[in-house]
Amino acid sequence: MAEFEAFKHEPFWWTDPRFQPDSYVQPDTPPKKVDVVIIGAGYTGLSAALTLARAGRSVVVLDAERPGWGCSARNGGLLGPSFHKLGLKGLERAYGKDKARGIMRESLDSMRSLISFVEEEKIDCELVMRGRFRGAVHLKHYDNLARQVEVMQKELGLNAHMVPKSEQHYEIGSDLYHGGAVYEDDGTLQPALLLQGILSKATEAGAKVYGGQAVQDVSGSAGELEVRTKNHSVKASDVIVATNGYTPKNLKWFRQRIIPIRSAVTATEELPPEKIVELSPKLRGHGDTHRLVFYYRPSPDGKRMVFGGRAKDLKDNPREYVAYLGAAMRRIYPQLQSAKIEYAWSGVVAYTFDHAPHVGKIDGVHYAMGYCGSGVGRAVYFGRKTALKILGDPEGRTELDDLPFNSRPFYSGSPWFMPFMIRWHAFADRMGW
Repeated sequence: MAEFEAFKHEPFWWTDPRFQPDSYVQPDTPPKKVDVVIIGAGYTGLSAALTLARAGRSVVVLDAERPGWGCSARNGGLLGPSFHKLGLKGLERAYGKDKARGIMRESLDSMRSLISFVEEEKIDCELVMRGRFRGAVHLKHYDNLARQVEVMQKELGLNAHMVPKSEQHYEIGSDLYHGGAVYEDDGTLQPALLLQGILSKATEAGAKVYGGQAVQDVSGSAGELEVRTKNHSVKASDVIVATNGYTPKNLKWFRQRIIPIRSAVTATEELPPEKIVELSPKLRGHGDTHRLVFYYRPSPDGKRMVFGGRAKDLKDNPREYVAYLGAAMRRIYPQLQSAKIEYAWSGVVAYTFDHAPHVGKIDGVHYAMGYCGSGVGRAVYFGRKTALKILGDPEGRTELDDLPFNSRPFYSGSPWFMPFMIRWHAFADRMGW
């Protein structure tokens, strides 16, 4: 398809001239000893660094790339709790109804916490809370969605309502869906600017951030840990692993417990303002009930549509996902048939076998990861909670504290089975299951 040949293979968010994460990176080498070493300079690691530095701890953050190189500055910028069907059922199977509801309730808390954080810290990340419309791909999905919304309203106080097909054009300029649900408290933001906002606050508080420092090993025991990179070694009383979907193979215990899944995002060329309003009348975020999740939204400047979903390849294969996402976008919005995709990129999110994030400590090393595709609010929240645990603050308690972080027999961290799973879900989507 010739129209796909000219796209730019980079995150649209990074083209904002305000996004300058390298300016916060230390030019020197890491110190030999600090209070806390954090591995990973995304939302989780930087949120923890900010909390610890403000509490007076000396903090070093090490990243294999630059701050925000992973999904923290690559995601689609939709803010909301994870209430997808698979996650709720998976949690109930693993931990029972009450615990599942507690985890979901904390997911709502994490979203509210991020909103308060952005407001209190005056972080300019173009956060707007206009809600999200989730379309029912098949007629029976509408009834299932309605039942799910009813349960969430009753048990969690979720601010949501159903929209029948006859009224969905007030929400979306598409005939594809059979009505859907509106989650009024969801929002959108510019993810790279959120990353930079947390980064700037953390460095202002005294945290030192280093790029190009891939961690090769963590050794020692609680209170006497050592983190080694290729050329440096840093000793610390505490260590936090905050690598999520980018957890390296040499951090074997963590790698064996997460399922890295590639998510891809595209951004169209600039569109007329009236076209954007036609597509998204209330300028909300959007999603649907496909098993292979699609998510989309207007860009913060109101000039483009940003459209994302699961990539079918484990590797970064932009031609594959531009064709795939472009076809899905045009199926939802036939009026974008001639619109060009100008930007395309991907990143790796981390799922877990029980569909829950995990926060804990193993051999003296703290961790927070496995946000299952809803990491914008969760990562900032659980990064802070992990820091509070190190500080001995009871506010660090979470619903996740007693969850076992299990792997599966013979799983090494390389999800060889994902292409087969993706094909199965694609087939189920076609069949309407």
